[in-house]
Amino acid sequence: MAKDEAEKYLMENAVSPDHKVRVDKARFMAMKEAVLAVLPAEAPGMTPAELREAIRPILSQEHFPGGEKAGWWMKGVQLDLEFKGIIARGSTKPVKVYKL
Repeated sequence: MAKDEAEKYLMENAVSPDHKVRVDKARFMAMKEAVLAVLPAEAPGMTPAELREAIRPILSQEHFPGGEKAGWWMKGVQLDLEFKGIIARGSTKPVKVYKL
């Protein structure tokens, strides 16, 4: 395996299971850590907007300086974690997610 491949992560998508994206593994893991640190472990959970605000103070400045691209990464990590069954989406509107 090439060095570049070892530093990538295959991000999957709960909403579009056939859509997979190879992303920077370090950035993915930094965002995953932040998301899992703030998500509640029971329903109803948090909306994406609430999640974005909650992770802001703990985001890795090395990987997301000034919050750069944090919204895209947060949503991608959310969908990947839903796909893998680590977090779940509640049945309320607006959408809320929580840890399983």
